[in-house]
Amino acid sequence: MQYTQITDSQVKEMLDTIGAKSIEELFAPIPDKLRFNGDLNIPKGVSELELLRDTELLAGRNHSASDLVSFLGGGAYDHFIPTVVDALSGQSELLTAYTPYQAEASQGVLQLFYEFQTMICELTGMDVANASLYEGASAAAEAMLMALNITRRKRVVIAESAHPDTMAVLRTYLAQHEAELVTIPVGANGCIDGQSLASVINDETAAVIIQSPNFFGCIERIDRLIPMIHEHGAMAIVSTDPIASGLLKPPGAFDADIVVGEGQALGIPLQYGGPYLGLLATREKYLRKMPGRVVGMTKDVDGRRGFCLALQTREQHIKRERATSNICTNQGLLAMRASIYMAAMGKQGIATVASQCFDKAHYAASQIAEVDGYELTFDTPFFKEFVVKTTRSVDKVLSVCRDSGILGGVALSRFSMGMDDCFLVAVTEKRTKQEIDALVDVIGAI
Repeated sequence: MQYTQITDSQVKEMLDTIGAKSIEELFAPIPDKLRFNGDLNIPKGVSELELLRDTELLAGRNHSASDLVSFLGGGAYDHFIPTVVDALSGQSELLTAYTPYQAEASQGVLQLFYEFQTMICELTGMDVANASLYEGASAAAEAMLMALNITRRKRVVIAESAHPDTMAVLRTYLAQHEAELVTIPVGANGCIDGQSLASVINDETAAVIIQSPNFFGCIERIDRLIPMIHEHGAMAIVSTDPIASGLLKPPGAFDADIVVGEGQALGIPLQYGGPYLGLLATREKYLRKMPGRVVGMTKDVDGRRGFCLALQTREQHIKRERATSNICTNQGLLAMRASIYMAAMGKQGIATVASQCFDKAHYAASQIAEVDGYELTFDTPFFKEFVVKTTRSVDKVLSVCRDSGILGGVALSRFSMGMDDCFLVAVTEKRTKQEIDALVDVIGAI
């Protein structure tokens, strides 16, 4: 069987059209130092049977991720996904559905987005939510642009307790923007220090972005920070874990102006880091400044309930750089998965998941802290993640854990935060006492 896609006659026809006598003449303008002139050392072709046998042998050397016990976190979490999520989202009429541009022609998808918006509002304690954004980091960036647009100010403050990737995305968004991004250091307890915030916030500040639970898993005192923000007329943007709302008061209860988050925990598998699901909710008075699209419920001429695309602020095709947002669509399939997850779990189910994450994380932290050479970096309330400081080599600790079938955590050295002797441990409802004890035994034996 021939796998060559271009025949000699096709090559000759191409060269004749271009006016070159040979491939060598065609590539002659390229300097020799930029051309590969060696032997590719490609072996002769093999039969399909031999090829399949070789690939099966190679595939057999892989280990399934499900064979490993994961304590990884830092923005992506190994949560339980009910079977009904895969079963329903895998239905062809849903799996292949694309976010409709002629929205009224697809009532089923519109109703799904409407229900998604409603449940996100309940989780965040806000008035309105859009039909989703691309992922958590860009959702925070869109909220930042939204605040700049509303306040007409040119300064944004964010604490270094936010996820480093989020801060990188914010900087990228502002690279060609007049606004300034100001960071404030993390306090000794792993949270925002009120005095540090007071020293940088002023009447030119458009917004302050707070992540809670933050990158280190610590719960920020947004009840104290948001009033400080509002005193200067700035907007309070809170980035949160939607599962945390099953245990903690939602940001809306503390008068947050915009709430964003990563929706991966809501029934979306890890799948190599994406695609994920951006969440954004706000107050009703800011509805027309919100990026993305909003589905509304109405009635037709016969009085029957119907759904329509009530708001679409995608104006870049008209206003260009003055557009409210350049967000063109939403994560339809993943918003559907999140909707099925939230409906299947219900309020009590999400509360149970949050409580189990909290309890198991605190059990793991207490056990690890008792091991010689390990201690908790921050002595402050946390949700499902915590930072461990060790006198051992972090790389060696995590390597030994992997050899034992355990993904022990995320090395913080990769984020250049001056925490090379620390690693981040996340504990979800899937982890058992036996798995936690096994992690403690492994790191204790190093």
